[in-house]
Amino acid sequence: MTKLPLLLPFLKKRGSSANGGISSSDEYRLISLCSSSVQSTLSELETSARGLSEKEVDKRISEFGRNELSQLKKLSFWEDMFERFKSPLVIQLLIIATVSAIIGEATSSIIVGAMILLSVGLSYILDSRSNKEVEALGKRVQSRTYVLRDGAETEIRMSEIVPGDIVLLQAGAIVPADVRVISAKDFFVSESALTGESMPVEKTANPPAEPVKSAMELPNACFMGTSVTSGTARAVVVTTGAHTLFGAISKKLIERREETSFDKGVRSFTWLMIRFMLVMVSVVFLIVGITKGNWLEALLFALSVAVGLTPEMLPMIVTVNLAKGALAMAKKKVIVKKLPSIQNLGSINILCTDKTGTLTQDKVVLEHHVDIIGNKSDEVLNYAYLNSYFQTGLKNLLDRAVIEHVDLNVDECHLVDELPFDFQRRRMSVVVEYEGDNVLICKGAVEEIYSCCTHYQIDEEIYPLIDMIRADLFEEVQKLNQEGFRVLGIAYREFPRTKTTFTVQDESQLILLGYIAFMDPPKESATEAIKLLAKAGVGVKVLTGDNGLVTEKVCRDVGIPFTSAITGAELGALDAAAFSEKVRSCEVFVKLTPSQKEQIVKELRRQGNIVGYMGDGINDATALKAADVGISVDSAVDVAKESADIVLLEKSLLVLEEGIMEGRRIFANIIKYIRMGASSNFGNMFSVLGASYLLPFLPMQPLQILTNNLLYDFSQTGIPMDNVDSELITKPVKWDINNIKRFMIFIGPISSIFDYATFALMWFFFKASAYIDPGIAAAQKDAIARLFQTGWFVESLLTQTLIVHIIRTRRIPFFQSRASGPMLLTTLAVMAIGAWLPYSPFAAMLGLVPLPGVYWLWIAGFLITYSVLTHKVKRWFMRRFEGA
Repeated sequence: MTKLPLLLPFLKKRGSSANGGISSSDEYRLISLCSSSVQSTLSELETSARGLSEKEVDKRISEFGRNELSQLKKLSFWEDMFERFKSPLVIQLLIIATVSAIIGEATSSIIVGAMILLSVGLSYILDSRSNKEVEALGKRVQSRTYVLRDGAETEIRMSEIVPGDIVLLQAGAIVPADVRVISAKDFFVSESALTGESMPVEKTANPPAEPVKSAMELPNACFMGTSVTSGTARAVVVTTGAHTLFGAISKKLIERREETSFDKGVRSFTWLMIRFMLVMVSVVFLIVGITKGNWLEALLFALSVAVGLTPEMLPMIVTVNLAKGALAMAKKKVIVKKLPSIQNLGSINILCTDKTGTLTQDKVVLEHHVDIIGNKSDEVLNYAYLNSYFQTGLKNLLDRAVIEHVDLNVDECHLVDELPFDFQRRRMSVVVEYEGDNVLICKGAVEEIYSCCTHYQIDEEIYPLIDMIRADLFEEVQKLNQEGFRVLGIAYREFPRTKTTFTVQDESQLILLGYIAFMDPPKESATEAIKLLAKAGVGVKVLTGDNGLVTEKVCRDVGIPFTSAITGAELGALDAAAFSEKVRSCEVFVKLTPSQKEQIVKELRRQGNIVGYMGDGINDATALKAADVGISVDSAVDVAKESADIVLLEKSLLVLEEGIMEGRRIFANIIKYIRMGASSNFGNMFSVLGASYLLPFLPMQPLQILTNNLLYDFSQTGIPMDNVDSELITKPVKWDINNIKRFMIFIGPISSIFDYATFALMWFFFKASAYIDPGIAAAQKDAIARLFQTGWFVESLLTQTLIVHIIRTRRIPFFQSRASGPMLLTTLAVMAIGAWLPYSPFAAMLGLVPLPGVYWLWIAGFLITYSVLTHKVKRWFMRRFEGA
């Protein structure tokens, strides 16, 4: 066998390489080490079965770096800026600023540049600050693993793994690096993350019998990102981070991330407004150029209108809302791993959840240990204790409950062998040297235990287990199940002490000894949470591998309405149409396999639902990935946490309900800005088009349009901090671009009514019509135009800023619903600045002139009338199209 001499120095030499994937040398090295003996592999990696010393670990971390994927590194400042400037909205503003500078309008160029800085700069600052805090919170749910350090078992973060570490793997663990197995017991690994193959693969410590061409063919290699489904193993780490097989493909996986419905909605709205702006600007340019005869002035005016019609604050509003929401949710014990999932959380209308720990207290107590006719049996307790005590795999709640129930002296007992639990057999066995024999003690689901038994025992007598008796014996189990107990069967078989190696085939011809029964009482909070979720329009479906009787009782206790439950076996027998109908109508699914959970989630999504899935077990991982929002908990197994989008620090539906509500608040505030921008821009279209054609001068100077838009943009910065009315979050919220278009069409033109009213006021009442008098001097014409432009500048800014308060709520603004302090402050400040500017030292620079006192009486009337009319139309619209 070819070996790699001086392997570790070679590893160290290339350890700093930024090559983000597994190279041919990486794969060759892994194949070579896995093809050698265990001792040779340990020697080549300069380690031992006792693991590394802490001093050596520090040295290797500095040489190899942390066990992290290179593509997950943060963007540099300039890379981040480049990504932000790639936005079509920002590119559009940059073009406008550049053209303005080329034609000599430096002031206009500076103002557009200020808008870009306001949108991009504020977004960057707030996003960076929020991400740092979310990142710090995310470390609380970072996956961990067990290693040997100086011979002692130690729990560390996966990022601290280095080549040469000895890792301890068991059911539920994620493989933290590419490793070579050095010892294993009934060890099965799911490689679906790499291969898509759902069936787990058995791994052993034995080198391949024949030469292999690919690392994936190695029977004694496990790869980063795969998960352990059953058994235990020890393995030595060969490669870490970007040089693992998973590191080679993870970048491509991230690049192919599917857009959420929210991402698609924002993108479609952005391009809708850009197309709208392009048509509008072209028409305005032609009208002004033809009617005024000054094409350079027409170009500048058209560019200013383009800026006014651009929702340039959209990226900032979305980013800040999501980042702020992540921090708010963290305070409610909800950690967001992927920011876009916040909106999806607020949109879910169906929550699929497991039963144990979510609906129940996750505090299992052993209540009964009885023989098959219901009498208390110490022998059943003893055998159950031996089974739970000597198993070396992941001890679940039931095992811990047995061990905590009684303290037996097991000094004279010795573990001979073990058959770990898996989801196919649904049982586990230990073989213990006990009272002169090697006794196989099997514990598991009653049906599976029955299938292995040929006899049963009452007191000291053993009888054949015939079919007629089987039905009678199961009555005690049904009785316990109906009372809400979780029941496991206990069976055994004695073997001579000469037999020391056992397989699953030895789980046969067992003697049924009795049952142990556990109680996991419902959570008091679950009942309240179910009511709150129902009130919020979120239906709950229970998907569990547990039996139907226990699940049905728990569901009734917590108030989940259902008529019947369906089992996984019954589901599997249905055709596609019947399966779809059952998934739609049924609320409780029991005895499901992991793949059936995934199928149910996918079918619910296919039916048009937004689905959240809450789970914390190995068998929940595929369903978590299939859901719109995968939700797990801090105490979940690693593979579940890694598959989830959101991690709860407390396993409670109440906490989740609060997270859903926060997601809806975030979405509501984003929609506020989109509705305001869309309706305002649509209304401005009619005003600008009409004024450009009808007036002998420009209705507003380009610099005034830019200043007006800059102030309006600033007034929107308070939206992420705004209050949200309770009725806006009473039901799931979805992105509806058609509804936004309708809102734009019905609400937008109202502002045009008052724009034209202002035109009429300035033209007739304030005598702007004198502009067309042939005998009037040029200086007087300029003064008349400036007064008109100032009047519209002030009215336009005040009305579109005030309308923010009308659109942000379905209620009567200011009286029944008040904006938050920051929102109120920014809008009032902008309105005050708009009223002050005509009298300020900046008036001449902006082309503004003082307005007569009577003008403010007219504008006050306009504002009141505008507010009332918009509120009336808004209420009609919401009743007509939103059922509000």
